[in-house]
Amino acid sequence: MKKVPMRKCVACQESKPKNELLRIVRTPDHEIMVDLSSKKSGRGAYICYNNECLKNAIKKNILERKLETKINNDVYVLIESEIVRYNDERKDP
Repeated sequence: MKKVPMRKCVACQESKPKNELLRIVRTPDHEIMVDLSSKKSGRGAYICYNNECLKNAIKKNILERKLETKINNDVYVLIESEIVRYNDERKDP
């Protein structure tokens, strides 16, 4: 069996398997994007597929501090839509 890498959510500090977290990345060009492949180069931060963790991260500017840059609201909307999509897929059998 292959070892599953563990990562920590920046909001709740809970360690989970890497594939159960959403990666947000600041590319070398200082562009912020959602990294669904978890392979893009740049500074990354992981967050749970949980709206409470996202709200906490926005309220406390956690992602901005971890990625060391300002994040505009469009990125947060994209993250929220990705969380909703993930949770909807998990509900459907």
